[in-house]
Amino acid sequence: MKVKYFDWNREKSVLLKKKRGVSFEELVNVIIEGGLLDIIDHPNKEKFSNQQVFVIEFDDYIYLIPFVEDKEKYFLKTLYPSRKMTKIYLIERRKK
Repeated sequence: MKVKYFDWNREKSVLLKKKRGVSFEELVNVIIEGGLLDIIDHPNKEKFSNQQVFVIEFDDYIYLIPFVEDKEKYFLKTLYPSRKMTKIYLIERRKK
């Protein structure tokens, strides 16, 4: 069984680092090190029916990474912090 790899647009990763303070490279390292909390369907199924979303914990916050999967790789589309998912995955779970 072949292991899938991560791929992304390099220019977009640089732009995301400037705009959001985190890059694809950083969050892929988090995934590799065990920081992947969940994989969910994209919330906008009408527009992005072929995408799923990695749910990542990074610096005590939840980041979402929409991606497209094929036989060889996960192609990362973008990344963004999510206040809503931070509440669901971190704050609510810590209360339990």
